[in-house]
Amino acid sequence: MQVPSGYGLHHQNYIAPSGHYSQGPGKMTSLPLDTQCGDYYSALYTVPTQNVTPNTVNQQPGAQQLYSRGPPAPHIVGSTLGSFQGAASSASHLHTSASQPYSSFVNHYNSPAMYSASSSVASQGFPSTCGHYAMSTVSNAAYPSVSYPSLPAGDTYGQMFTSQNAPTVRPVKDNSFSGQNTAISHPSPLPPLPSQQHHQQQSLSGYSTLTWSSPGLPSTQDNLIRNHTGSLAVANNNPTITGVDSSSTTSSASPMPNSYDALEGGSYPDMLSSSASSPAPDPAPEPDPASAPAPASAPAPVVPQPSKMAKPFGYGYPTLQPGYQNATAPLISGVQPSNPVYSGFQQYPQQYPGVNQLSSSIGGLSLQSSPQPESLRPVNLTQERNILPMTPVWAPVPNLNADLKKLNCSPDSFRCTLTNIPQTQALLNKAKLPLGLLLHPFRDLTQLPVITSNTIVRCRSCRTYINPFVSFIDQRRWKCNLCYRVNDVPEEFMYNPLTRSYGEPHKRPEVQNSTVEFIASSDYMLRPPQPAVYLFVLDVSHNAVEAGYLTILCQSLLENLDKLPGDSRTRIGFMTFDSTIHFYNLQEGLSQPQMLIVSDIDDVFLPTPDSLLVNLYESKELIKDLLNALPNMFTNTRETHSALGPALQAAFKLMSPTGGRVSVFQTQLPSLGAGLLQSREDPNQRSSTKVVQHLGPATDFYKKLALDCSGQQTAVDLFLLSSQYSDLASLACMSKYSAGCIYYYPSFHYTHNPSQAEKLQKDLKRYLTRKIGFEAVMRIRCTKGLSMHTFHGNFFVRSTDLLSLANINPDAGFAVQLSIEESLTDTSLVCFQTALLYTSSKGERRIRVHTLCLPVVSSLADVYAGVDVQAAICLLANMAVDRSVSSSLSDARDALVNAVVDSLSAYGSTVSNLQHSALMAPSSLKLFPLYVLALLKQKAFRTGTSTRLDDRVYAMCQIKSQPLVHLMKMIHPNLYRIDRLTDEGAVHVNDRIVPQPPLQKLSAEKLTREGAFLMDCGSVFYIWVGKGCDNNFIEDVLGYTNFASIPQKMTHLPELDTLSSERARSFITWLRDSRPLSPILHIVKDESPAKAEFFQHLIEDRTEAAFSYYEFLLHVQQQICK
Repeated sequence: MQVPSGYGLHHQNYIAPSGHYSQGPGKMTSLPLDTQCGDYYSALYTVPTQNVTPNTVNQQPGAQQLYSRGPPAPHIVGSTLGSFQGAASSASHLHTSASQPYSSFVNHYNSPAMYSASSSVASQGFPSTCGHYAMSTVSNAAYPSVSYPSLPAGDTYGQMFTSQNAPTVRPVKDNSFSGQNTAISHPSPLPPLPSQQHHQQQSLSGYSTLTWSSPGLPSTQDNLIRNHTGSLAVANNNPTITGVDSSSTTSSASPMPNSYDALEGGSYPDMLSSSASSPAPDPAPEPDPASAPAPASAPAPVVPQPSKMAKPFGYGYPTLQPGYQNATAPLISGVQPSNPVYSGFQQYPQQYPGVNQLSSSIGGLSLQSSPQPESLRPVNLTQERNILPMTPVWAPVPNLNADLKKLNCSPDSFRCTLTNIPQTQALLNKAKLPLGLLLHPFRDLTQLPVITSNTIVRCRSCRTYINPFVSFIDQRRWKCNLCYRVNDVPEEFMYNPLTRSYGEPHKRPEVQNSTVEFIASSDYMLRPPQPAVYLFVLDVSHNAVEAGYLTILCQSLLENLDKLPGDSRTRIGFMTFDSTIHFYNLQEGLSQPQMLIVSDIDDVFLPTPDSLLVNLYESKELIKDLLNALPNMFTNTRETHSALGPALQAAFKLMSPTGGRVSVFQTQLPSLGAGLLQSREDPNQRSSTKVVQHLGPATDFYKKLALDCSGQQTAVDLFLLSSQYSDLASLACMSKYSAGCIYYYPSFHYTHNPSQAEKLQKDLKRYLTRKIGFEAVMRIRCTKGLSMHTFHGNFFVRSTDLLSLANINPDAGFAVQLSIEESLTDTSLVCFQTALLYTSSKGERRIRVHTLCLPVVSSLADVYAGVDVQAAICLLANMAVDRSVSSSLSDARDALVNAVVDSLSAYGSTVSNLQHSALMAPSSLKLFPLYVLALLKQKAFRTGTSTRLDDRVYAMCQIKSQPLVHLMKMIHPNLYRIDRLTDEGAVHVNDRIVPQPPLQKLSAEKLTREGAFLMDCGSVFYIWVGKGCDNNFIEDVLGYTNFASIPQKMTHLPELDTLSSERARSFITWLRDSRPLSPILHIVKDESPAKAEFFQHLIEDRTEAAFSYYEFLLHVQQQICK
């Protein structure tokens, strides 16, 4: 069988024909020449149908044809195409250490066995044994001929680390907190500090003194940069500002190019082996530096390279030219430094400071040499009752000068748990605080600088993208802010098309914005950009039909079919399944959709591979006919079984040639074929205060399938609409490892639970229409001396630091833990850069880059002053999920408590000089105990309260994949009083006045029966109405005459023409608009049974199974004083 051009699985010397590809078999007309690569499906893509005997059985609408396999088994061409193999591949393909012990703190995705996808399925659609592919792409100026790097033989994904942790080289003694207490730069583990030994004893109240640990790791920064493909992207000459999709890219840790590792990362062929970053020697000999060509066409001065960088920024370099002297930049009015608003390319009249000015401007910013900042004000936690501020907690602003603050990345995209980075690992160990990054790399941005240029300027050593924090030595040279190498400025970069000036590279938009997006050239592609491909896999068993989700889904698809992200090449397909698998032939020219049934679920095959994924626009009428018919096609079904595993295997085969997105809708436990599951939940153990079992998967089937999908650039999204236990712990693996997302609707029924049905409808609208990136990779780089060792989120770790994201969506969040491998005493600043290389739904290859700059400090007080408590709690939550799965829930809870005990103990013994009888914390950490207590009472980690296993697992999945801003509302909801809303302090949004009521602490003492309160839990809103609430509010806002007339199940606020109603609806709408998925609204009457769920979120109050906030503080103080 011949497969689409650019996606060959078995051809050894395939040459893609030039020109545009026609749309399908038998097509005589070609596509209009308005697409960049034409269509992927050539006219030669035909599938023989020998030995397929259709039997007409029970003709339903759509002319069903039943395909089954009986002896002798027919040979179906295409049945071996990318066939799924459940067995693990040879361990020889895995770059791991068999003798490495598993740490007591490991990632949620760890498993004793490491899996490789089937060796017959090549990464990016190329054979695992292929040679060097030379492809002549479409005759279009945007895509010149591309030489595709070869893959290592027998290796599907390159070096695979299916654990989300990077590989560990040496075991590290487990005596550390949050992966920071081991000085990893030393060859052997350090002995525990006295303060650590002090806490290695038994705690009271059931909390044992377990602490976080993490493996020690080699320096990744020096050996991640050795591949040889990163040519500069070529497109138009002029930077442009547009507002389309996003992208990501990274460099490679593998010694040979494989898949996308080599595209974004790697060094230039002429990279100097004595570069400032002192990388490990490359297997291939390096050319002579003297004869190495400059990256620009014009000659540039040769700069001697120091053999070792042990000097501060700018040391030994000439002072800047007069035009490069530091000038103070005026602050842009109306723009908060911590939250820059990107209004295109901002023009700064001053020159960006150079290396010398950077150090001098940072010098003297030590917090101890100035009056004590508010963040270091000591707070007596047991005495200060109103600890929660009345306004939302914002991200702390790094202690940088005004120029750097203005240029820094928005905390909405990029945050660090510490805004003051300790100089050494030892200093970090003393602080007992977690160090890591929280990322939201693909979030929706109203304005984003999009740059189309002949030259994407990157460091020739570490491959960092030029950014606002590099230093210009002079007009012709710039110094990398991550590895300190001095690079030449390309000739093209000297010209700024915005100002039409020459000789001012510092005014280019790449150097004036910390978040930018590049349009990448064919150098950043392994194949022509794929089209948007969407496959919907739908459960149609009796349970699913009874739940009624098909009506909602089909209606949402009909309404949003034209809004699906894509272009003229967009393809779509549908599969349904119960005990058999149903395919739908939607080929243009048919009078109606044709159903093809495959009953052999033990050896799944595709009956007509060329007509199951069809062009959305050519077959739109057939698609609409199918969507109108689907809800009623299975109304009378008595089939109760679910063959989810075989359906996913078929979906994998169908999607492998191109990649794309698979959306799976499931309503019950899979009960037939591969991947079948048994119920593991004991309802009697839901309130257990001891062991919570079955938080991990029951089978590795779904994980291995996800890895195969990831290798073929296919992500699997799961919609679980269940009324009973469905083993989400096992099913979630299909999305975790393929970079998909998970949606969960417990007790779903379209009539019995209308609020869930409405939520599904609104979620689908967002899901179907939001932007999407395909075949993406993401890499995070950091200043030399820092290293990353554990990643959190939904993805697959292709190499030590390259995250494979078959799909990327704007609602996905990530986290990464950091350690300090080498002392940072020679620098005043550190920087982090994340690069996301992806294909937009329009077929453009794009790179979205975020850069964050933070100061380095040498005193413990400065470290505490710079704590971002919300980022810290979100990172700890991710770590606690991993601990829950790898060890136990009780271990995770103990470690969370000890995170508070250790940090406050360290603060009290090293920084605070106040009495030790009080529980003191710096102002920056005053909310830390409250947030940890909230985490202990969250569904993921709570004990003693009835919690369904699927509900608990879903909460853990959300923690691992939600951006910080949404995760914090899950952990610590916001409570407002809304029966007295006024315009005082209101904000104006789109000609609407939005009241801003003060935050209330989460305690029943703040509730009054004369009031009404709104609780924002992220995905759920509660309005609690007191029994004595003013009748005017009830009538004006709720639309009822008095409290007694309010119905028990009320989920909407009526639109009433009253000032109170307008204010309440305006405030709730404003809150809703701040998140991607619409929350459910529950109006809860005082003394109604439904109020129990509302009161569970009052985390400062005592419950039968958990401390009140004050009791928790006393417990922490007791542990510190032991």
